[in-house]
This record gives sequence, structure tokens and C-alpha cells, in this order.
Amino acid sequence: MKLSRYRIQRLWVPAGLTLLFCAAYAADALYAHAATPGNVVEVDIAKFAFTPKDITVAPGTKIVWTNHDEAPHTVASTDKSFASKGLDTDDRFEQTFSREGDFAYICSVHPFMTGTVHVHKP
Repeated sequence: MKLSRYRIQRLWVPAGLTLLFCAAYAADALYAHAATPGNVVEVDIAKFAFTPKDITVAPGTKIVWTNHDEAPHTVASTDKSFASKGLDTDDRFEQTFSREGDFAYICSVHPFMTGTVHVHKP
């Protein structure tokens, strides 16, 4: 069966648009939290882990950690630039990141719990 130019265009144009959409979606997912300054990004503390563990945000973004575990946790940067009090179940801690850089953090009660906030201009 010979495909006409019209049929080829009908097949390839939607496929190309689909690939373009998927590439844009993947790039958006990679920087899902890096949209505009002033965003609020949620990080869950559950099952003795920070989720998402690593995030990329734009300067000016506020990160809100919420403890969903029964055990208390903290959010403490390894460079000592921020630290929460002990967070009981459903307690929250907020930190706004105004300058660029990579900010590693841990739960000081459970040091195996780690995460990183990457702050970069989009």
C-alpha cells in the first residue's frame, strides 16, 4: 500500500505534536516547582522520608514541610541556615528561599532522613 503525502502528514503531524507535548511535559515535571517566585511548594514527611526528597525551585519560593508521621521530626539545614522545632503529627514548618544555591537538610532526630532544595532561576 502506497501512502500519499496527505496520509503521511496526517500520521506524522499528530505524532510530532504528541512528542513535543511529552517533551514539554517532562521538562515541566523536572522543574515542576520552579515556575515563579512566590510559589508555595509542599513537602510531606511520611514513613520516615521527605517527599519529594529533592526539589528545584525559583528564588522567592516558600517550602512547607508537613509531618504526617506519628513520630516527631525536624527539618534542619546542614549549613545551619534554617531549622524547625520538633514537629508532631500534622505540624508544619515553612521556609522561604530567597537566594540561589543548594540547601541540604536532614531530620536531626532521624539523620538518615535527608533532602535537598535546589534554588535556581528558571
